[in-house]
Amino acid sequence: MRSELSDPHGFHRFYERHALRLRAWLRRETGSTEVANDLTAETFAQALVSLRRFRGTSEAEAVAWLYGIAHNLVRQYHRRERVETSARRRVGMPLRDYAAYDEAEELADAQSLAPALAEALSALPDHERAALDLRVVDGLRFDEVAERLAIASPAVRMRVTRALRALRARLEGAA
Repeated sequence: MRSELSDPHGFHRFYERHALRLRAWLRRETGSTEVANDLTAETFAQALVSLRRFRGTSEAEAVAWLYGIAHNLVRQYHRRERVETSARRRVGMPLRDYAAYDEAEELADAQSLAPALAEALSALPDHERAALDLRVVDGLRFDEVAERLAIASPAVRMRVTRALRALRARLEGAA
C-alpha cells in the first residue's frame, strides 16, 4: 500500500476513493461545508507530506491513518473555535456568521471596530496583552502560554481574564 501511495497516480486514486467520504465526515464534525473543504485538503496534504512515516500495508490501515490525521485537525479546529468564541463573548462581540455577510459589509464592520479595539489593546499592560495575544490570537492552551511566558498557568488565566474584562469595558464604553 505504501508504494501505491508513493506513486502520484496511486495517491490520486487513493484520494478519489476517500475524499468525498472524508469530506462528509468532516462536515458532520465541524458543521461547516467550507471548513470541511479546507480540512479535507489539509488532511490529504499532511498525509502526502508525512507519507514516509506511514508503515501500513493495507488499504484499511491507510484509511485509518488518514482519518487519524483528520481527527487531529478537527480537534485543533474545535480548540481554536472555543478560544475565539470565548474571547468574543468576554469582549462582548456578537457571535455572528460572517459568511452570511457580503464582503463590503464585513469590511465596514471590521473597519468601524478597529480603532476602538486598537486603542483598547494599547491601553492594556504589556504582560496582559502578551498573555492575551498568545491565548486568543495564537490559540495556545493556557499551559503553553505559561511555558512561553515562564509563569504559572493560573497567572496566565488571570492575565487573560483581566485583559478581556478591560477590553470589554472599554469597548462597551465606546459603543
